[in-house]
Amino acid sequence: MTIWLTGCTSGLGRALVPEFMKAGHTVIGCGQNEIALEHLKKEFPMSHFLAVDVSSDQSVSEFCSEALAAAGAPDLVLNNAAIINHPAPLWEIGADEFDHLTAVNINGVANVLRHALPSMLAEGKGIIVNLSSGWGRSTSPEVAPYCASKWAIEGLTKSLAEELPSGMAAVAFNPGIIATEMLRKCMGSDAESFSSPEAWATTAAPFLLGLTPADNGQSLTAP
Repeated sequence: MTIWLTGCTSGLGRALVPEFMKAGHTVIGCGQNEIALEHLKKEFPMSHFLAVDVSSDQSVSEFCSEALAAAGAPDLVLNNAAIINHPAPLWEIGADEFDHLTAVNINGVANVLRHALPSMLAEGKGIIVNLSSGWGRSTSPEVAPYCASKWAIEGLTKSLAEELPSGMAAVAFNPGIIATEMLRKCMGSDAESFSSPEAWATTAAPFLLGLTPADNGQSLTAP
C-alpha cells in the first residue's frame, strides 16, 4: 500500500510512520521541520519525505507530483497536518493567527485533495482520511479557531464523500486525546495524563489500514 501522509515530522503523523513501515507499506510524508525530515530519511531510506507547506497550493502541487512519480497513486491519503491557536477568547486572537490556522487546517486539506484526487480517480480506488478532532464534534472555550477548522473538516469530508465514485471513501477521523505538543499548548502538564502518540499509533495504524469503501462518509474515532 502507498500512503501519503501530511504532518509527518511530529505528533501523531511521526508516530504513524514506523507503524506503517513495519506493516510493509510505502510512506510518502511531508512536513516543515527540515531537521526532523532528515532524521526520517535516515531512519526509513526506502520511503520519501519532503518539505511542504500545505497552506501553499504550489507547494502541495509539487509534493503530489513528486509523490506520484516516486510511488504512483496513493491507496491511502492521511491529511494530518494541523496547528492549534494559543488559548484565548476569540476576540483576543489576531487576524494573522486566525488566518494562518485556517490556511493550514482547512485550505491545506483542500490543497492536498485537489492534487491527489485526480490520480486516485483515474485508478478508481483509494481511501482519504481527514483528521478531525473531538473539537470537530464539540466545542470548548479559548480554542474557537481550532474548533471551527475541525468542524469544517467534518463538513468538507462528508460533502466529498457524496462526490466520490463507488470504490473510494472519504472519512473524518477523530484520533482521540493524545499527549502531543498541541495538547500541551492547551493543557500544559495535564496533557501527560493521556496516551503518548507512540502508544496511540500501535492501535490507530491498523485501524486506519483497515478502512474500506464501506466507510465512506463516516465520522469515525480511533479505537
